[in-house]
Amino acid sequence: MMGRREVGQGQFFYSFDLDKVVPPDHLVRQIDTVLDLSWVHRELAPYYSHTGRPSIDPVLMIRLLIVGYVFAIRSERQLCSEVQVNLAYRWFCKLGVEDDIPDHSVFSRARHERFRESDALRKVFEGVVAKCIASGLVGGEALSVDASLIKADVDKKKRMPGDQPITWPKPEESSRAVREYLAALDNARNEENGGDDRGLSGGGNRRKPPKEVSLTDPQSAWVARKNTDPFFAYDANYLIDNKAGIIVDAEGTRANRIAEIGITETMIERVKDRFDLQPLRLAGDTVYGAVRLLKWLLDRQITPHIPVWDKSARSHLQPGRLRFRPIAQHLHLPEWKAAAHHRNSHRRQYPSLSCLKARLRCLRVQNAVLPAHACAADSPRSS
Repeated sequence: MMGRREVGQGQFFYSFDLDKVVPPDHLVRQIDTVLDLSWVHRELAPYYSHTGRPSIDPVLMIRLLIVGYVFAIRSERQLCSEVQVNLAYRWFCKLGVEDDIPDHSVFSRARHERFRESDALRKVFEGVVAKCIASGLVGGEALSVDASLIKADVDKKKRMPGDQPITWPKPEESSRAVREYLAALDNARNEENGGDDRGLSGGGNRRKPPKEVSLTDPQSAWVARKNTDPFFAYDANYLIDNKAGIIVDAEGTRANRIAEIGITETMIERVKDRFDLQPLRLAGDTVYGAVRLLKWLLDRQITPHIPVWDKSARSHLQPGRLRFRPIAQHLHLPEWKAAAHHRNSHRRQYPSLSCLKARLRCLRVQNAVLPAHACAADSPRSS
């Protein structure tokens, strides 16, 4: 006989145990067994007032953010909606069935104020890394470095060329992003005046103004990639241990190569200070193949497994750019590779180009015609 549920008056009293509905092998249970947040209230106490209405528990906010990171919930608004209906998430956050979920706006204020001032999220991260090291998941000898682009939440139409003066609003009338950008410019100017050119603060020293500046979030960088529309973005930089793929350090910077190189040095020094990790090898892609970083690694007995930047084909051969090396007694033309690439890309034929290239490479100094200033400078050596 077909059964049918009777829909009647709702039940007034329930006997419900949230712990029984969460499966024993659920990921949130495994995380909860190793997560220790007992220090949060003690560390954040100086950043809260002793009077007024009680705030949202900071431990609850950190647990909510962990749920969003582990289960790839990018939006804080969506995170609150998911915790509202997911019993496993409620159990991990120590919320009952009838407890209210905090509004999504509290995350933004806590992240930009108390969490940033106290560096609470980094302490949570480093606590997890310390447990991984204690469990033997981190080798510490071989590390890798990489960065991921994070698109900035700005309208790319609201921008100005970087080489044009921009009239910013007064500090009391500007947004937090604009205030931080102006403060960063002041700090960079003070470092330049003081002669500090290491660029380890994350931003690096710009040799030229940025191509575009966002009026909404000027800290973000204008990124142009092949076959994609340009956009404003940041870099999420990661230092990864190769034994089990554990991220041992992370830092956000502007999306440019100078910042990535500078923050790599910072992260390596930080893991040495915090966890006593001294790597013997570092792997990275071509972005990290700058002479400055390679020398920095070798000075610290770290073997770089990084492709070196090849700048030999940066531009076409130009008059007056011939270089003379007295030891080799030859003329070197570093731009011939670019000229060959230019010829192939346009499908044009130059029958005498290969012959001319061979002749110039083997040309002796006495048969070469050098610019007047080059001859005057090198005449004692060539005699």
